[in-house]
Amino acid sequence: MNQNLADELVMVMREDQHLLQQLFDAGELPAESYHPRMKALHEQNTARLKEIISVHGWPGIPQVGEEAAKAAWLIAQHSVSDIDFMTECAGLLKEAVAREEVAGWQLAFLQDRVRTLSGKPQVYGTQFDVDERVGQYRSPSQMRRR
Repeated sequence: MNQNLADELVMVMREDQHLLQQLFDAGELPAESYHPRMKALHEQNTARLKEIISVHGWPGIPQVGEEAAKAAWLIAQHSVSDIDFMTECAGLLKEAVAREEVAGWQLAFLQDRVRTLSGKPQVYGTQFDVDERVGQYRSPSQMRRR
């Protein structure tokens, strides 16, 4: 296992989640547009994940452990400024799932994110939308219950 790479990926995930929580706590999220601080961090993380993939391939569980593999997925999931890269990551995740090196749910979430950002319907219903009537995030399964 590559412990240095694992530690870096987990650190990036924690920074991402910390900033997200800060912005929610400050009342700056949710917002109608992509928050500039969140966008900048996501783009920085995307660039780093591209470098990692070019050197190591997709960082799966055998290479970096479960938490860091999840971190790699989260970085890809938040690479919304680069749909081509997200699509590439979905292909890499598909191969990693086939080799049983990552959890299948990661592929489902990323595929749905790529599809929704491309104006296509979701396959798995993993992506949330804002319900204007109640002003909160709801999943497709929650929307069906109402």
